[in-house]
Amino acid sequence: MDLDETDLRIAALLQQDGRLSATEIAREIGLSVSAANERLRRLLSNGTVRQTAALLDPAAVDAACCCFLLLDLAWQGEAEAIAALAARPEVMELHHISGPHSYLMKIRVKDPAAVQRFLTEAVKPLPAILRTETIFSLQAEKESPTLLLREGKA
Repeated sequence: MDLDETDLRIAALLQQDGRLSATEIAREIGLSVSAANERLRRLLSNGTVRQTAALLDPAAVDAACCCFLLLDLAWQGEAEAIAALAARPEVMELHHISGPHSYLMKIRVKDPAAVQRFLTEAVKPLPAILRTETIFSLQAEKESPTLLLREGKA
């Protein structure tokens, strides 16, 4: 996708506050409301802006326990296992990675007991799972959904 400087400025604004209206974006960027609205529609329709969502405080919604799971999978049944895991609401991220493990998964749940239940009920019964390793996050020093845009502009 070919984004110009105005598109990038709009994207940066939306990363900071996805609730901004076309009127507010137009005022900030120096566009007419109709031009801002058209650019917003284009950024949504071409997939640059995939969605807008509220960022919740994990502790406020009983999801304060953050873990990273390293998964080793057999090739046989891998696609089914990944589809099943990706469908779980506890799974925040699931990455196919290089190195000695097959996948890296980030989950958020209430507490360590919930991690155990997730492993026992959702992960280990999958036939393709060969091995898991769980890493508990003690404290998040930085978590951000904000992407670095061209020329260091976030």
